[in-house]
Amino acid sequence: MNDQEKQHAVEILNKIMELELAGVVRYTHYSLMIYGYNRIPIVSWLKDNASESLMHAHKAGELVTLLGGHPSLKIGPLLETTKHDIGDILRESLEHEKTAIAAYVELLAATEGVSVLLEEYAREMIVGEELHLDEVNKMLRKPGDVEPFNL
Repeated sequence: MNDQEKQHAVEILNKIMELELAGVVRYTHYSLMIYGYNRIPIVSWLKDNASESLMHAHKAGELVTLLGGHPSLKIGPLLETTKHDIGDILRESLEHEKTAIAAYVELLAATEGVSVLLEEYAREMIVGEELHLDEVNKMLRKPGDVEPFNL
């Protein structure tokens, strides 16, 4: 991997780190805003997502330092929509996850054939994020609906 490729990978990894840190804040906030009969399992699920986002941010930061870069102290975009219906929260989560997948796909494209480590990392994260998208998609469906939810 040449210096220019390393620098580009570091930039993308820092973007991923920032997005994942935004996920920590987003999912923590969402977990505080859930009310109603199904509160306990949904809050637990959201807190688990916040923890997972933190692990993902840490992993991206470790790769930044592996490449000799400096991990970002920034956080990705946060939008307070003031919509706290569970459906609204799940739709916002879906959009956030799609943005994260796009960053991992960008990393894969930049490292394919250049770094097996970063290529495999990107692939692993894309698989996990796509499975997470499917989980959120299924949560947005009405009972009995088999067609995927479309934004």
